[in-house]
Amino acid sequence: MRVLIQMKPERDVVEAVANPQLTATTQDVAGSMPGVELDQSFTPVAVPRPVPSTADGDPLSLTQPLRFSMRPEDATVLVRGEIHDYDSASRLSMLALSRPQIVGISADPVIQTSPTCPGDGPVGNWQDVKNLLAELGADDLDGSGIALAITDTGINTQHLSSELDRPVTVDAARSWNPPGVTGKPGQFPVDHGTMCAFDALIAAPKATLIDVPVLLSQQQGPTVMSGLLSDAVAAYSHLWSVLETMPDDKRALVVSNSWGSFSPRWDFPPSHPGNYSDNPGHPFNLMVTALESAGADVLFAAGNCGLDCPDGRCEFPDRPIVGANSHPRALSIGGVDTRGNRVGYSSQGPGRLDSNKPDICAYTHFEGSHAFGAGEPDSGTSAACPVAAGVVAAVRSQWSANVIKPAELRTLLQRTADDRGAAGFDHDYGFGIINVPAIMDALRRRSKNGHGNRR
Repeated sequence: MRVLIQMKPERDVVEAVANPQLTATTQDVAGSMPGVELDQSFTPVAVPRPVPSTADGDPLSLTQPLRFSMRPEDATVLVRGEIHDYDSASRLSMLALSRPQIVGISADPVIQTSPTCPGDGPVGNWQDVKNLLAELGADDLDGSGIALAITDTGINTQHLSSELDRPVTVDAARSWNPPGVTGKPGQFPVDHGTMCAFDALIAAPKATLIDVPVLLSQQQGPTVMSGLLSDAVAAYSHLWSVLETMPDDKRALVVSNSWGSFSPRWDFPPSHPGNYSDNPGHPFNLMVTALESAGADVLFAAGNCGLDCPDGRCEFPDRPIVGANSHPRALSIGGVDTRGNRVGYSSQGPGRLDSNKPDICAYTHFEGSHAFGAGEPDSGTSAACPVAAGVVAAVRSQWSANVIKPAELRTLLQRTADDRGAAGFDHDYGFGIINVPAIMDALRRRSKNGHGNRR
């Protein structure tokens, strides 16, 4: 079983891991661990400690206002490794007892992209989606100056520029590769990540893309497009450092994630403290909280385990929106076609970390990027998530996170959504379909009433 091992080493080791100018290896942090095959290729990741914002806060609660401290006396360090599946419970107990620096051992499940079940052709095309979101452009909201991270299989800018008939910008300096991935930002093979980038640029054509090919991890799972959650932890640590360098008055980072965990076989059971699917304290779920608290808008695909047409990999017997895909600080995005009908593969709630998931739906199953060939739709909640991320990036081009905090923007998107299904929130559509005219009306009224002016 693959695991993340969270440690509290000496202060100077924590400082070396947290400082990007220094180099600390797994050997420096963990040495050797009997019964664990440590991954020496994985660069240790510093994890900030959640601290109550007020002096009388509960140090054990994650459901209160928090700040995140990377001070050496607070931060912990993650390394990853593998233990034998047989008698894993006793091995974990012995490991924790033998190394007092270990403060937690968590699951490192396989994560995979979210394509859809085949068969149906596209419903409309990307120009139809653009028309549904057109009021953003009428108000000059185009993503200018906004960093839009696509955490997926990598981006191919040549293909994007050809399909869109205009240049596409990737910020190579702020992009990030998992260990062992040597491709250059914007120059990866045309695949799922290129589709996601195309769909995000429909609403935010002038956004600057950050290429985070986390699913190209060399630590492969059972399929080609699968990686480990530990690489996503490292990627989010990088994005947190990117966000921290931005001026407060221009702080904006949108992170689109069209992937998730499909099987409980890769996870500890829900009662285990290292569980990912149901545990807000898992290191990756904490990193999502830290990134959102710092000002990032984080969006996740709800997944393709809908009851009408589930993906063949779906192995959760119920409540398939798991882990960060159901995070209360992230937008979980379901899928509808360009006619506003829910697609049958879009995962239904309740979510596991937050029962009110998905949050909203966005458009999918349209002809767009041609990443998988002519006539093949951009499909799955994999397409819906970046479409919604593009809308968020477009809004951020004039309303920074300093003006409208991520939590406020999530609420705005929820309450302006076009209600479908049962009245109010339901587990098929969430609060409804993303509704750009209503979003713009709410933003204009907000500015007129002095509740947060534009940047």
